[in-house]
Amino acid sequence: MAQTEAIISTLKRALRSSGLTYADVARGLGMSEANVKRQFASERFSLARIEQICQLMQMDLSELFQLFEASRSHITRLTEDQERELVADPLLLMVAVFVQNHLGFADITGRYSISEAECIRCLAKLDRLHIIDLLPNNRIKLRIDEHFSWIPAGPIERYFEQEVQQQFLRGSFRKSGGTRLFCTGMLSEHSRLLIARRLQALSQEIADLQRQDASRPLAERRNTGVLLALREWEFSASQPFLRQ
Repeated sequence: MAQTEAIISTLKRALRSSGLTYADVARGLGMSEANVKRQFASERFSLARIEQICQLMQMDLSELFQLFEASRSHITRLTEDQERELVADPLLLMVAVFVQNHLGFADITGRYSISEAECIRCLAKLDRLHIIDLLPNNRIKLRIDEHFSWIPAGPIERYFEQEVQQQFLRGSFRKSGGTRLFCTGMLSEHSRLLIARRLQALSQEIADLQRQDASRPLAERRNTGVLLALREWEFSASQPFLRQ
């Protein structure tokens, strides 16, 4: 329903841009102006009626949908309250991660022990948070921008550090083609910045590959974790020997 309202709003903006009034629409459709106003107020249009109005504007239906898509805001970051809401509901957070990984409704309920009712509850909440658009037949459309990130030192990052990071590092990296590289050395600030830029580029490449692989069958995809990190670091065992 929220998406229908947004499409009608896009239609209204297109009418204003084209210089057409409700009276013009009424004449073009052979209706009374009052009836046209009632339809716009109730936002109850058939697809055929929307197409007729588009024709009055000399616009294809596909062009209207392109305008609609362009008008949809894609979030780059949640608010702190929204992040806290995710962390407070572990199932909601898990479903959020699933949809961020481009899993559909059938993928989630088929692969995990999550009932359809619980999954719909979580998806409806993610829709309210504007992370997704929940479409008819429980189809999911992500509204996360390609540059989306969690709040630095925010609720999600703190949850990751406390609950996820240690669990990830404790696991074996020798199974299923895993790789773990840990390098230390004395580096200049120039070299540190160079590595940071390359890590950021690799992070973007991983995101691009994830989007490409979203079209592959779920059976061909595996949950994968990649930890990219760079910071000033001193081995804990050497700290007692440091000169103050």
